[in-house]
Amino acid sequence: LNVTGMTENTHFCYDSVNKSCLKHVYVATIRTPLYLILVAVIVFTVCGNLVVIISIAHFRQLHTPTNFLVLSLAVVDLLIGGFIMPPSMVRSLETCWYYGDLFCKIYTTIDVMLCTTSIFHLSFISIDRYYAVCEPLKYQTKITIYVALFMVVISWSVSAVIGFGLIFLELNIKGIEDVYYENVYCVGGCTL
Repeated sequence: LNVTGMTENTHFCYDSVNKSCLKHVYVATIRTPLYLILVAVIVFTVCGNLVVIISIAHFRQLHTPTNFLVLSLAVVDLLIGGFIMPPSMVRSLETCWYYGDLFCKIYTTIDVMLCTTSIFHLSFISIDRYYAVCEPLKYQTKITIYVALFMVVISWSVSAVIGFGLIFLELNIKGIEDVYYENVYCVGGCTL
């Protein structure tokens, strides 16, 4: 048991492979409650965003420019909860990536894309709220359904270009490949 008492000992993710990542094995009394808490967070994230999506889609009076942005943000957060958080949970608690390099690249690409999309949505919602609060008389003419849909399209498309351009095409390590593969990359890890 190490000094903190959280990990039993340190191993390699793959004992017989050169450049294998370090694996920290959490004691069961720590790992099990963490899994339960993280699964509860994932379920809460998915269910909460489903409620928002169903509510806005079902009730016609909720079809406003702001709510279209909120709806798109809820879709982003639902995808994060359903597809990004489960592998992140396993990677965080097992401390090794067992899904392979291709899935790591796809996973990280989608993670960056969805998180960037979420940031854009929050920025556009703040712009929408600025006009609603600070310029209420101009709000209806400045922020229309089409403007909100344009904001949604910009959020998704720019984020897709950033995610796929930087991560999947490895433009984020272009020019520093030697440093990356020598000092950062290890088998059993997912760092891009």
